[in-house]
Amino acid sequence: MEVVRHTDPRKFLAAIDRGDEGFEARNNLVFGVAGTLVERPGLYETYNLWTVEADGLPLAAAVRTPPFHPSITDASDPEAVRALAAGILEDIGEIEGVIGAVPTVDWFVAAAVELTGARADVLMREGVFRLDTVAEVPVLSGLARPGAAADEKLLVRWFMDFQAEALPREALDEAQARRAVGLRLDDNPSNGLWVWEVDGRVVSMSGYGGPTPNGARIGPVYTPPDLRAHGFATALVAAQTRWLLDHGRRFCFLFTDLSNPTSNSIYERIGYRKVAEAAHYGFTR
Repeated sequence: MEVVRHTDPRKFLAAIDRGDEGFEARNNLVFGVAGTLVERPGLYETYNLWTVEADGLPLAAAVRTPPFHPSITDASDPEAVRALAAGILEDIGEIEGVIGAVPTVDWFVAAAVELTGARADVLMREGVFRLDTVAEVPVLSGLARPGAAADEKLLVRWFMDFQAEALPREALDEAQARRAVGLRLDDNPSNGLWVWEVDGRVVSMSGYGGPTPNGARIGPVYTPPDLRAHGFATALVAAQTRWLLDHGRRFCFLFTDLSNPTSNSIYERIGYRKVAEAAHYGFTR
């Protein structure tokens, strides 16, 4: 069993791709980050790609694009996950957090705590959802459309508000939010940012990106608090998902906060079904 460090995202994807749609769905974050590295070279100044292999077969894998925490794939062997944690520690010196599906992520956390003496805290319990066919949703007044340059100022503020509400330990400053929005408003087909507009007013936003071999990941999805409970996000995500399926994606994915039953039910009404539970951990000394 050995830890392999990859420098070529295409070769990394080839190594982890089993041709298994279920594995791709459960691990769409790792596939999607690697897919972004392929589609948008130079987007990240640095990145890390690891696999743990035995006889040339991958047993576990992880990707890291600073400042984000490593994301790991499913594994069936806790010893391979321990080897992965040890390899990551050897390369980057410290692990501040990790994201992955259970139970693999819990094996990783146990190994990291043993190796470093750090304390692990759950930052969020998440649901991993997949959709193959969009269900019928109520027809609302308004329309879904791609975001435009004129929307940029509003969307930058919403990106910051979303991050502060959903992931406060990874809050974005204005420069980071402006870069994130700018990347989604350009002409690269691997990601985008849509809005729902009613009578000329933008009331909700939904992004997509993280291209996998067969799919794309939806997010972030955000509606300001004073505009919620009108169905705007439901209509927007349904329209955006349908467009992605019509333009070559076989399925779409998204992550939800399992502590928020409202958002989970919204996506289930559209046709998303939970395929895994994941956890995002943070480590402190």
